[in-house]
Amino acid sequence: MATLVEEAARLAEQLVSPLGRRWSHVQAVAARAGELTGAVQPDQAEHLVAAAWLHDIGYSREIGLTKFHPLDGARHLRDLGWPADIVNLVAHHSGARFEAAERGMSEQLDEFPFADDPVLDALVTADLTTGPGGERLTYDERIAEILKRYPATDPVHRTWVKAAPILREAVRRTTDRLTESQPK
Repeated sequence: MATLVEEAARLAEQLVSPLGRRWSHVQAVAARAGELTGAVQPDQAEHLVAAAWLHDIGYSREIGLTKFHPLDGARHLRDLGWPADIVNLVAHHSGARFEAAERGMSEQLDEFPFADDPVLDALVTADLTTGPGGERLTYDERIAEILKRYPATDPVHRTWVKAAPILREAVRRTTDRLTESQPK
């Protein structure tokens, strides 16, 4: 029987591999999440890595109904019966609440409870220290890349102007937790 992470990787490959460079990003985010499991409780590590595999499935043309990928991915996973915490992580990964506000979609995203916790922090860190082609970046490099890629009038650009300082703290907390988890 396949593990949750294996099932997540399989579903992500099915939905995201046709998207080219995005598939490289997803694979690298999942690998990075594996490196960050020390920042979460041991019983949450599998869900962190599974959510990392699944975080961008909403970009798939097959399931991207609203064109807001965190919402589309979460709804698809919920419909498939995935564990609620993984669904909610996908819904709220990497500042989705800020982008939902920019797009007038906060009410729809509210279908999924938001948990400001170490697992979400670690998922944010994995995603926002990995470039669009899977390359390792610092948080500042990743935010600069996003702001450069989207024009100032785009909701994604406006999102990151607001969200960047807040999500920087999620990355800092993850780094601190990793340091604290190291044997002395």
